[in-house]
Amino acid sequence: MAMSSPTVRRRELGALLRALRTEAGLTVEQVADNLLCSPSKISRLETGQRGASPRDIRDLCDLYRVTDPGQRDHLAELATEGRAQAWWQPFDLPYATYVGLEAEAASIRNFAPGVFHGLLQIPGYTRAVHERGMPQLAPAVIEQRIEVLRGRQEALTREDPPAPRLWAIVDEAVLHRPVGGPAVMAEELDHVIEACDLPNVTVQVIANDAGAHPALNSTFTLLDFAGPAPGVVHVEGLVGQLYFERSHDVQRYQEVFEWLSAIALDEQRSVELMAKMSADFSHR
Repeated sequence: MAMSSPTVRRRELGALLRALRTEAGLTVEQVADNLLCSPSKISRLETGQRGASPRDIRDLCDLYRVTDPGQRDHLAELATEGRAQAWWQPFDLPYATYVGLEAEAASIRNFAPGVFHGLLQIPGYTRAVHERGMPQLAPAVIEQRIEVLRGRQEALTREDPPAPRLWAIVDEAVLHRPVGGPAVMAEELDHVIEACDLPNVTVQVIANDAGAHPALNSTFTLLDFAGPAPGVVHVEGLVGQLYFERSHDVQRYQEVFEWLSAIALDEQRSVELMAKMSADFSHR
């Protein structure tokens, strides 16, 4: 399944356009005045929230005095790819932006106090999470979400582009919570243990006796990219999702993740604890 992401292409283009505007010494408002559009349009182009048309690229290149044909063609190509439709877009997902970022991430670092990261979930586990989630979803929609997740999970074993580095940290409570019942939970734990055999997957568990830590009330994912697109933090909540990409915000989450990794069990001890819990669930 192709993993080219229009979301990432738009963010790459936005980063380049922002750099060109800064180099030209222009503000967002000045660019908007020159192009007879709103400042919000320029901001959305630079943050990748909006696709750029061929006319947008032509006008911006003229304004920023981009004369190199190769550079103009590259910007135009990014704009075209940013307007393409990815495989997951027909599913009309409320988290399509996240899927688009994840699809081309070189590194995915996740902390979740309640469940395993989606890339590590088996269908039965995912189904149980959605069946108890809010808002309640119809069975057909849940099966659709599981289908999408299967497509996302292919990234962990792909060769071209290289598979992302997945580093997931969970609280020990995740291992004890029988999501889907004991049989499903045992299978889920065995699946996570098997995933840890992949060279690009690391799972750590924060033991209960570690006490308080700086992310007790937070779930977040750090996404980094091989290309010019800036890193981003995805924070998920009950009523929506937030994305942070300002350097000091990303750095703060990086520091927290490093702290969590330091207080968590190492990978071997984490796997041993997961194996113990899997055996416990299997005997219930």
